[in-house]
Amino acid sequence: MKQGARAEQQEDQVGKAGGKITPRETDYPQWYQDVIREAELAEPAKVVKGCMVVKPHGYAIWEKLQRELDARFKATGHQNAYFPLLVPQSFITKEAEHVEGFSPELAVVTHAGGEKLEEPYIIRPTSETIIGYFFSRWIESYRDLPLLVNQWANVMRWEKRTRMFLRTTEFLWQEGHTAHASHEEAQAEVMRMLAVYGDFAEQLMAMPVIRGVKTDSERFAGAVQTTCIEALMQDGKALQAGTSHDLGQNFGKAFNVMFQTEAGGRDYVWQTSWGVSTRLVGGVIMTHSDDSGLVLPPRLAPIHVVIVPIYKNDEERSQVLAAAESIRAQLADVDLAPARSRYRDFVEVVIDDRDLRPGNKFYMWERKGVPVRVELGPKDLAKGQVCVKMRVDTAAGRGKEFIPQNEFVATIKERLDRFQDELLRLAQERLRERSRNIDTWDEFLAAFAGEKSTFAWCHWDGTRETEAKIKEQTRVTIRCIPLPGHGPEPEAGRCVFSGAPSARRVLMAKAY
Repeated sequence: MKQGARAEQQEDQVGKAGGKITPRETDYPQWYQDVIREAELAEPAKVVKGCMVVKPHGYAIWEKLQRELDARFKATGHQNAYFPLLVPQSFITKEAEHVEGFSPELAVVTHAGGEKLEEPYIIRPTSETIIGYFFSRWIESYRDLPLLVNQWANVMRWEKRTRMFLRTTEFLWQEGHTAHASHEEAQAEVMRMLAVYGDFAEQLMAMPVIRGVKTDSERFAGAVQTTCIEALMQDGKALQAGTSHDLGQNFGKAFNVMFQTEAGGRDYVWQTSWGVSTRLVGGVIMTHSDDSGLVLPPRLAPIHVVIVPIYKNDEERSQVLAAAESIRAQLADVDLAPARSRYRDFVEVVIDDRDLRPGNKFYMWERKGVPVRVELGPKDLAKGQVCVKMRVDTAAGRGKEFIPQNEFVATIKERLDRFQDELLRLAQERLRERSRNIDTWDEFLAAFAGEKSTFAWCHWDGTRETEAKIKEQTRVTIRCIPLPGHGPEPEAGRCVFSGAPSARRVLMAKAY
């Protein structure tokens, strides 16, 4: 079966939960789709080709990602705004490289209100052009700079091959856009926001990332330079989890965004843009989840604790539910947010009193990735204890533990914090194990044979020709040229493909 047809078949199977999860080692792409289905995160829209419906549990994860990122943006002086979904076609064509890069992905509106439009509109693929137009209206002097805005929005890029969260025709994201009086200020902004993304990925998502610079072939259309964070998924492939672009004066010139300098002259602004999207949800899934379903870091979990009451009659039910409510009330006062956080993050608890067997409930909540499961029955009440099971065995807890109720409540923050740290440690360990220096073409071909992938640090001769030939022959791309401290130190060597001299190693991998 061809890859495109296979992907469509897999997507069609993502619907109502209640099936089996394919083991990762058997079929990783199918495992990914199964986890999404069983955790009830999303499903294909089907009636709108290439789009998805994000279900409440999936959207709740996105809301936590959004809230935490939004706090970080505001802490760095950015303000939220909103710009039109429809962009005049003439705007898109004003920056030549930009339109060339996005042309195959554009969706065009030609008719509205029963009439043909005088000028077609493009459904927003990104907003550099329309924001550039409004920047030209808002900026007159150096006193108006820097201008720092962010937009939470949806975008549309017509995709031939889609995969839940990772690549869909319509998706949710944020896009930051800033204007500065000097290139140095803009470059500092690019690196500041890349650091925000990197820190967020590691601290909130428990997903370690490599920070680096994209090659000219891979940079954003219309940018002078693109920086990125790259994460290793469990199958060895890379996920570009965020980008921060130095736009230079390209869009300033295209939209005549000029300002009076402090010296009294006139100059074009220097701009940046940066963004992450709902593909971060896919990154969380593929970084932490296992063959039993979704695994969530506590700081992104919509539900932290599920309490499953166990009883045989109405009298026991009344006693157990009263105790469960008492525990929930106590946990609800526990704040997981770090000190000085803009938003509070109180422990969210669900008491599952549905008319189902306890085993069925355990199974469902495990698949939804809830970090802590509590079993509570009459025997536990008599002993003043709870039975606690963490979603994944780590140093934060292994197997079923019987803990005094008071101790459990008093230590829940410590337990969840430790679980968060352990998930990051395990992901960091995987990154170390799957990262390797490769120096010969034969070794390279062996590492990437078939569907195999890894994080390969290889010498590259710096040419577009070599980069294109490697991609054509192996589907491997240069993910980034690492920033200092995020990869091997520069050293002279020979290109893994051409044998030509190379000044340093770059990160290569297959990617989503």
